[in-house]
Amino acid sequence: MSRSEGSLSEHLADSIVEIIRTERLVPGDALASSRDLARRFDVTTPTVREALRRLEATGVVEFRHGSGTYVGPGSERRLLANPHLPRASRRSVLELVEARLVVEPAVAAAAARVREPAAVRQLEAAAVNALHPPQGQAPLPVHFHVALAAASGNALLREAVEALLQVRAREQVEIRHRYNDRARDHAEHVEIFEAVRDGDAEAAERLTRTHLAAIRTAILAADFPDPDLPAPRSTGTSSSVAGEGR
Repeated sequence: MSRSEGSLSEHLADSIVEIIRTERLVPGDALASSRDLARRFDVTTPTVREALRRLEATGVVEFRHGSGTYVGPGSERRLLANPHLPRASRRSVLELVEARLVVEPAVAAAAARVREPAAVRQLEAAAVNALHPPQGQAPLPVHFHVALAAASGNALLREAVEALLQVRAREQVEIRHRYNDRARDHAEHVEIFEAVRDGDAEAAERLTRTHLAAIRTAILAADFPDPDLPAPRSTGTSSSVAGEGR
């Protein structure tokens, strides 16, 4: 691709993102076909496809074979994961835990002060029902700590916590593997939820800090593979944060 072609596809990608915003499209909505977009912007269809491939790399759009192009979950993210980062190490996992220790206790305190009703209901489902959901009912597909941030009523805080977990999805997988006492994890989440429900900001902050500090201790004690050895084969574990705790 020539430099000018690259610049054109970059500009076109920005224009497609603007369509998503101005037309208020959300993840799962269909985009116009490549041919229609080419006519709209007076460019060739290959140029449109190149722009869409750029957007696919960051999750802004998704290609569905035989169906078309759709708005992807990346369209609503402020921070995007780098799919080419090296595999997780003790250092990178600790980095994530330390970042969460700075951010999430204060977020929990804000959640206890505000208690946004819909998010508190999601928080309850993610905490109370996570270990043993009611018969015939699955837990809501929301990460406990994302729901906790949402309960603050501040959309940017929710997006920041969600983005942090998405950007370091590999490290989140390691946290789930290393801090694997589900009963303890569940109990700690229930305590945090109850503090939020009761409007006890001090307890919500303290319990969240204690929970994350316990995760840090578990990571410090865990064995990690030699970073110079080849990575093991993928087990197919999803990098999504939906429905997970910790």
